[in-house]
Amino acid sequence: MAQVYDPRRLVGIRAERVTDVSSRDFPGHYPGEDHSWNLEKFRENLTVKIRRVSDRSIDFDLVGVDASIANAFRRIIIAEVPTICIENVYVYNNTSVVADEILAQRIGLIPLNVDPKTMDMRVDDESTDRNTIVFTLKLECTRKKDAPKDSTVPSELYNDHELLSGHLEWQPAGEQAEVFSKNPPAPTNPNIVLAKLRPGQGVEITLHAVKGVGKDHAKFSPVATASYRLLPHIVIKKPIPPHLAEKFQKCFSPGVIHIDPRTKVVTVDEENKRKDTVSREVLRHPEFEGYVELSRVRDYFLFNIESESAYPPQRLFQEAIAVMRGKLANIRRAAEALLDQPADGDVVMADP
Repeated sequence: MAQVYDPRRLVGIRAERVTDVSSRDFPGHYPGEDHSWNLEKFRENLTVKIRRVSDRSIDFDLVGVDASIANAFRRIIIAEVPTICIENVYVYNNTSVVADEILAQRIGLIPLNVDPKTMDMRVDDESTDRNTIVFTLKLECTRKKDAPKDSTVPSELYNDHELLSGHLEWQPAGEQAEVFSKNPPAPTNPNIVLAKLRPGQGVEITLHAVKGVGKDHAKFSPVATASYRLLPHIVIKKPIPPHLAEKFQKCFSPGVIHIDPRTKVVTVDEENKRKDTVSREVLRHPEFEGYVELSRVRDYFLFNIESESAYPPQRLFQEAIAVMRGKLANIRRAAEALLDQPADGDVVMADP
């Protein structure tokens, strides 16, 4: 028996439109039903399932929250989790073909392996060992004396013909040598090509790295991407004719639809349905009209986070939660301050 479509739980996917996009579980929408927020109910429904973790990325499911909350975490990860990046570039010599400002832009985008918790945010132009990390970049290309005369390969002809992120040299100051003794500051990827050099060309640059957030500049964003999508929900409403089974299967991502080799019965693989892109290809074919219903689960978010910073991927979501808690604490303090105002209702405005 086909499952009944539930507009409270599902977002409908039709051939040319999407239905029931807004959640309705708020007080007063359904007569006689109490949908006021309840902490115990929230705890009961909230689930986090880690599906895959690697050195640079993580896939996990966040279940039981509204889209506004899931999107808030996504945006915080991208724009408000702090990192350390190169902010000031002092060029003393640059005879490469890359212009100073272009080279400075490329250098600024290099991700660094520095834990942001070890540094303070720089609030003015004064640089200290607590808020600034200094690097130097000095390289000059020379011709190899024993280079083959008939070779055209740069690595055989020249020394230091590529300016790489790995050529950054950290210059410890103050307490930094002790603080970073176990993990010296360096690029997360030493093989990023910044410029290509030829004999007679070279660079000499001093770099200052500071703490910042992605909403100030994209280079401070700790991730290559942080995204989510809703869990696909596929319901076969009536049996698929055997002669159409393979065509039906090809309308979905590989592994989503299973065909029994003996009976030719078509079913949805509940474990692999998350792989489907919900392309709606099946809805283009008139022979499948009325056979299948596509939707997405409203409160089931499939998160993917790719770290490009010092943070392990599994730590990024925890950092986003910490930022969110700080925002809530600020709102609470502001609300309490309003309650403490005089009875005449005047509110004293002041810059933070």
